[in-house]
Amino acid sequence: MSEKHASDTSRVDVHVDQHSHAQHDEHKDHQHHGGHGGHGDHVAQFRRLFWIMLVLAVPVVGFNDMFAHLLGYHLPDADWVWWVSPILGTLMYFWGGWPFLSGGWSEIRSRKPGMMLLIALAITVAFLASWGASLHVLDQELNFWWELALLVVIMLLGHWIEMRSLAETTSALDSLAALLPDEAEKVVGEETVSISPADLVVGDVVIVRPGAAVPADGKIVDGSASMDESMVTGESKTVRRERGEHVVAGTIATDSGLRIEVTATGDDTALAGIQKLVADAQASSSRAQRIADTAAAWLFWFALGAAVITAFVWSVVGMPDLAVVRTITVLVIACPHALGLAIPLVVSIATERAARGGVLIKDRLALESMRSVDSVLFDKTGTLTKGEPTVTGIEPVGDRTEKEVLMLAAAAEAASEHPLARAIVGAAQASELTVPRASDFSSSPAVGVKASVEGTIIEVGGPYLLEQHGADELSVADRWRTEGAIILHVLADGEVIGALRLADEIRAESQDAVDALHAAGAEVVMITGDAKAVADQVAKELGIDRVFAGVRPEDKAAKVAELQDEGRTVAMVGDGVNDAPALAQADVGIAIGAGTDVAIGSAGVILASSDPRSVLSVIDLSQATYRKMKQNLWWAAGYNLISVPLAAGVLAPIGFVLPMSVGAILMSASTVVVALNAQLLRRLDLSPETSTQKILQRNPA
Repeated sequence: MSEKHASDTSRVDVHVDQHSHAQHDEHKDHQHHGGHGGHGDHVAQFRRLFWIMLVLAVPVVGFNDMFAHLLGYHLPDADWVWWVSPILGTLMYFWGGWPFLSGGWSEIRSRKPGMMLLIALAITVAFLASWGASLHVLDQELNFWWELALLVVIMLLGHWIEMRSLAETTSALDSLAALLPDEAEKVVGEETVSISPADLVVGDVVIVRPGAAVPADGKIVDGSASMDESMVTGESKTVRRERGEHVVAGTIATDSGLRIEVTATGDDTALAGIQKLVADAQASSSRAQRIADTAAAWLFWFALGAAVITAFVWSVVGMPDLAVVRTITVLVIACPHALGLAIPLVVSIATERAARGGVLIKDRLALESMRSVDSVLFDKTGTLTKGEPTVTGIEPVGDRTEKEVLMLAAAAEAASEHPLARAIVGAAQASELTVPRASDFSSSPAVGVKASVEGTIIEVGGPYLLEQHGADELSVADRWRTEGAIILHVLADGEVIGALRLADEIRAESQDAVDALHAAGAEVVMITGDAKAVADQVAKELGIDRVFAGVRPEDKAAKVAELQDEGRTVAMVGDGVNDAPALAQADVGIAIGAGTDVAIGSAGVILASSDPRSVLSVIDLSQATYRKMKQNLWWAAGYNLISVPLAAGVLAPIGFVLPMSVGAILMSASTVVVALNAQLLRRLDLSPETSTQKILQRNPA
């Protein structure tokens, strides 16, 4: 790195009090596409099992005489035809049905009957009844081989879809670990050796080269550097660290090399502390229960009760044979074909539709919870604001004009690589100014830059530059400073000709997002590590309800918990590693797509764009998805509430008993209706503009 750039980088330390979040491309490259552990294995198992069972189901259904009778075709007269459905059906029961049989047994042991036990009960009854019918021990009406085959295939499909949605998460802890370098340069005598950061011990001395990450917490014993700590602290500027000061693992020395004595390793590092916060918050967020489990539990007791009543009533009226037929029919019809697909299919389609709309849903519970969120907590930098300095004001002196001051400042800064310099040059370009070429460029650490522009010495810098020339700040500087702005003065031949106000610019879309959230009845909260003056200015402009300013990274999760303790359902929107514990602690964690890997790993929802209105897209999707879930659950359960009593023979006194074949057809039709209803989600427009307008129209002021 050039000496010019090294000294130029440190200017920000003196005249910047505000934080401006910096992104680092090198960390964006640390993508983790490794296995998802158990979920990934289950996806492959269910997928493989589904396709195998689908192939086996074709002959089981096709060679079943009851199914042939329903469709009106004739089976061959050969003896082997009789054995096809029983043999392959038995294979399907034990092989394809094993996940449900073992799951049902687990629910029995835990005394929590639900979906698995209901499926296990249905396929077991169908299996035993079908063998009874095949051996002519029971009525031929109970030949359920084809129903057993379809039941196993449909349930495997539903669970495959569900496990696939579960496996779409990445590891936040892996992303945190990726902040550490692969190797550390340990000083041994007069030489250095490369070792793993995990092998460092307290007291070791390591070399950190310019642009490299610190391998462990430590104290600088030689050198000084501007440290980029944004990936750990969320601070918006580089921080100058001198000899004797402490540095944190994962931070980057941007401009100079350092020698660091290791003071903490492993679980004692600050990064490990953040990892633990993330892990604890993620573990505590797994208590939510899915509504389909509750519906299945109620349906289990409903089906079991209906079967007992059916057997009792038909036995009392003196028809024991019919009691067996009706009871078994009730238990098989009660199995939740449609219920098994009602939730996973809606979630799968919603997830796919969201991805095409720039919203990645990683946690189905987050999607469900978003509809009931009543507090949205935004991280300020990079979320409500652009996360980079922008020229927001120019104060000229005397006869100078704003354009002239900006033009001369841009000419002097043109050769600098500093973020503030890029902001000034960018503002001049946006104003379509003709910037003259400068010469004799130089920069001084913590002072500013100097260059010759058309024969005039132009200098741009902070307080130290003014001190060198014995000049005073412009009166407007005090007001700008209270608003948390960055202030740079422009001098021509030692005389102040103007001042520039730079600030982290508020996104144009932030106002619409805040207004729409208010219209939806949600409280809007902002959290930031920035000074109170900076935070209050942004909150005032946007009309934000509450502000948490000057919050340390390790305290962000506690602020989320504080809101939750007030009885609020909290969505946290952030993009930095320091946001990761808070994202995991929140009821719904939403990561800005431009954010770091760990923020994405900790969140249940990821926004591909940095448009804060996308939060409204998530709310819109959550509400639409929940409506579809309820509709499908009512339809699936409603089928059972009607068909089970009819199958039991509740209308037998007037001469109507639901035939098993009709019940099976209605069951399949119920599954088709559920599937078609879920498909309607594909028509949902999830663009931030549309979602915001819909919410504003539904909730006029």
